[in-house]
Amino acid sequence: MASHFLKTVSLAAMLAGLACSVQAQTLTLWGGSPELEPFYNHVAAEMKASHPDFELKVETISLREHEKRLAFALPAGSAADIVEMQSEAPRYVQSGLLAPAPEAIAAFVKDPKNFSPVYIAAVSDSEHVYGVPLYHGQSALYYNTEKFAKAGLSGPPKTADDYSQYAAKLTERDASGNPTISGWSLRLSGGGQGISEKFWINLHQFGGKLVEKDGEGWKAAVANEAGRKALKQYLDQLFVAKTVSPQMKADAEAFELGQTAMFIRESWVIGDIAKKAPNLKYATAPLPTGSLVVPASLFVPADNDKSKLAWEFVQKTNAPENLQWLLDNVGWLPSRSNVDFSAIITKKPVLEAFVAPPVDYTYFSLPPIAPSSEILTRFAARLEAAFANPALAKDDAAIDAMLKEASGEIDNILKREGLLAQ
Repeated sequence: MASHFLKTVSLAAMLAGLACSVQAQTLTLWGGSPELEPFYNHVAAEMKASHPDFELKVETISLREHEKRLAFALPAGSAADIVEMQSEAPRYVQSGLLAPAPEAIAAFVKDPKNFSPVYIAAVSDSEHVYGVPLYHGQSALYYNTEKFAKAGLSGPPKTADDYSQYAAKLTERDASGNPTISGWSLRLSGGGQGISEKFWINLHQFGGKLVEKDGEGWKAAVANEAGRKALKQYLDQLFVAKTVSPQMKADAEAFELGQTAMFIRESWVIGDIAKKAPNLKYATAPLPTGSLVVPASLFVPADNDKSKLAWEFVQKTNAPENLQWLLDNVGWLPSRSNVDFSAIITKKPVLEAFVAPPVDYTYFSLPPIAPSSEILTRFAARLEAAFANPALAKDDAAIDAMLKEASGEIDNILKREGLLAQ
């Protein structure tokens, strides 16, 4: 009896140990980009070479829902083993809710041969590195080559003002003159801060910024001529030239359906077009002066018995061959610098506008400060109101007043957070 009992206990202990061993090899990853799930699973399959029992549970939901999930879970210490974050990352970096990366990971990230300063800033503060940059959103122009040829346009617009002229030529109308196919699809609603991000991209083409660093602080920078030109361009398209309307289909959907001639978006659209509109005749082009980049990085929030394995997975996502797989199969742009993508560009020339833009191309990112998302969301609400106000279109003084009021709100947020430039 005693022998049987000992064997039973021994077996139970062995099974418990095995269960713990298997459990220790299982990680959970939260992300806000569902299209990345195949990539994470691809890397997980490679991990099995050195960790046969490794399992990765990928839980991706829409970006805004993911941000809400993080806002609840990170302060409570209940987040996944690995989390993907975009513009919200600085808030958690600065609030002490993320574990610093191991020394070897930090050295890899801080090496300027691997990452440019804009990506390093997204995952670090003045003392520590907390994550590893993975990919980024970066915009370029998509244009329908058949519609361009029909309008007598041989190539993409070269300046910010060209966009307005091209839009007028490309718009198709019904008998009453109302647009049925937009010349240029603009982000006019939806997505909260995404409206501000897309506006800032256009603002950048006029030499402007929404927010800028000044000494040790920050300040609003949109209440000026560049801001007026950018907002007036939107209003002109809506209410004067009438090349687009809020009721029309927009963004990638409109482009894939042939219901817009051009729009500005990130590289993921290339893969989306291949799936949904494989016969679409289109090309891409760099923007006139440069683009916003929105980094997406991976973090290991807690320092525990799974951390070592989690950081190993995070590091493996940045292996050159995996980043090449990411670009080729998903379409998002890897943030690591020293990786050869030439073979992929040869196979998919539409990627060149993203991966190999002009040498004088300039990049900017969202401010790496905690209230960045709040600033963009509040400004987006003001933009939506402006896009519904035709009286603004021919009233520069009213546009200036709106931008001045918006700047005051931005500066008040910065002041509240102790970040306003003196």
